[in-house]
Parts: sequence; C-alpha cells; structure tokens
Amino acid sequence: MALRTLIFAFVALIFQHRNGLSTQTKQISFLETLPDDAQISREERVFRFWLNSMANSSYIDNVFEDLRNGWILLETLDKVSPGIVNWKIASKPPIKMPFRKVENCNQVVKIGKQLKFSLVNIAGNDIVQGNKKLILAYLWQLMRYNMLQLLKNLRFHSHGKEITDADILEWANSKVRNSGSQSRTDSFKDKSLSDGIFFLELLSAVQPRSVNWSLVTKGLSEEEKKMNATYIISIARKLGCSIFLLPEDIIEVNQKMMLTLTASIMYWNLKQPAEERPCGSSDSETGSILDTSSNSTMDDTASESSIDDNSSN
Repeated sequence: MALRTLIFAFVALIFQHRNGLSTQTKQISFLETLPDDAQISREERVFRFWLNSMANSSYIDNVFEDLRNGWILLETLDKVSPGIVNWKIASKPPIKMPFRKVENCNQVVKIGKQLKFSLVNIAGNDIVQGNKKLILAYLWQLMRYNMLQLLKNLRFHSHGKEITDADILEWANSKVRNSGSQSRTDSFKDKSLSDGIFFLELLSAVQPRSVNWSLVTKGLSEEEKKMNATYIISIARKLGCSIFLLPEDIIEVNQKMMLTLTASIMYWNLKQPAEERPCGSSDSETGSILDTSSNSTMDDTASESSIDDNSSN
C-alpha cells in the first residue's frame, strides 16, 4: 500500500511538471490571433465609413451584419456603376425569406465578376453567412474600383483607358519630384512610407501652403511616425480629400490604404482648376503619365491573398 502511494505521488509530481498542457502555448496561440482581429476591425471601420459616405438607404453600424441581405451592396454597386443592378430580381428589406437574401448576394457576386473583381471561391451565401475575410476582400475591390473610375472619368487624357495602381504611383512620384524633392517610393508597400515624409511632400506639392514643416518630425520613433501620420490625415481632410484610413495604416504601411490615400489626394488635385494648381502642374503632365503607364496592370494581390487564405482553410 505504501509502495502504491509512493508511485501515485511520483506520477503526480511528473504530471505537474511535464503534463504537456503548457499555458504558455495557449497564450501564444491567443496572441497570434490578435493582429488579424485588429486588422479586420480596422478594415471594417474603413469600409463602414466609406459605405456610409455613399448615402445609401440605410446607415451601417456593422459591415459584417448589415450587409448580409445584399441590399446595401446592390445600392452601392448601382452608384459605382449606374444601371448594372437588375432591380427586378432584387428583394428590398425587410427580407424574411433566407433564400431572397441569397438571391441578392448572388447578384452582388455576379456583378463583381462583371467588373472583373477577383472572386475565387466566393458565393452569395458567404456574404449571407457573414464571412469576414471574403466580405472585406469584396469591399476592398469595390472601393478600389470606385476610386479608379472616379479618376478615369475625371481625366479626359485617359482616352477611355483604365487607370491602374501604377498610374497613381507614378503620378505621386512625379508630383514630388517636380516640387524639387528627391523622395521617391517604389510601391505602396514600401516600408519607407511609414515615416510619413513622402505623403507630406506630396501634400505640399499639390498645395504648397498646406504643410507647416515646423510640425513635422523626422519619423524615427513610433511616436514621431504617429505624429506625422496624424498630421497627414488632418491636412488631407482639411483640403477636402475623402480619407477613411487611420494613422496606424500609414505607420504599418497598409498597402491598400496607401493606395486609397494617394488616389484621394490625386482625385482632389485633379478636380482643382488648372490656374489654382501649383506651378509646373498641368493636365498634359498627368496625361503623359497615363500614356507611359499604359501597359501597367492592377495589383489585386491583397484581396486575392485574403480570398486564397480563406479558401485554403
């Protein structure tokens, strides 16, 4: 009996120290989910603000819940590309029958394919079920399409040619270069963008008096980067740009948000009368940029990766 008790005590001691149920492993697993959750939350906020700015029939409080019947997405698609929605087969809220929601969302996906969105393994039911990654992937492509169409319609120099990410990037580099700066960025995921200096120089190029350089930091520390990023957003909004991103998006160089920020500044600049633009800025300049970038292709990497990651699970 004493031997059995001793064995139990020995086994209990081993289990206490080597039980394979490490709390640290669980903690790491939990922490690893936080960046994705935080990123999803930030993107949801951006798209919510953008959708609400489109003046749809209903105000959106939560993207993942309020889009599930497909109606607001259909309204947004019709504003982005007038006449593309077949309203005869659409069901208006309140929708009690689940299959009617699926029909609306199926049309949303069908229209997305017409607009050449990358919609691998996306079905209407994914929207009805509130699949976060797939909804965000769709919204990003819809927001991006709207932005590029606005620029295309504004520029008669495009001659009907689709404006690409490369056109926007080249426009920004050209603006900064013509202002006398040596700054340049190779892509919208260039980590050097995190200090905010390039965007401040771009804003100064399109509106020289907009930037108070005494308020600009070198952007070396996280705190200095955040100050610059906050200042960028403040200036852009004061100019009248449609800005939905957060300072963290600039600091972390969120590729999608870098594109939307640059495109918003470009759109604002091109809307200004030619005589009010800074010296050296002309319509022909932008036209030549579009012509030299005619073979550029759109970068759907971010949205495609979101879809592929989800479909592989």
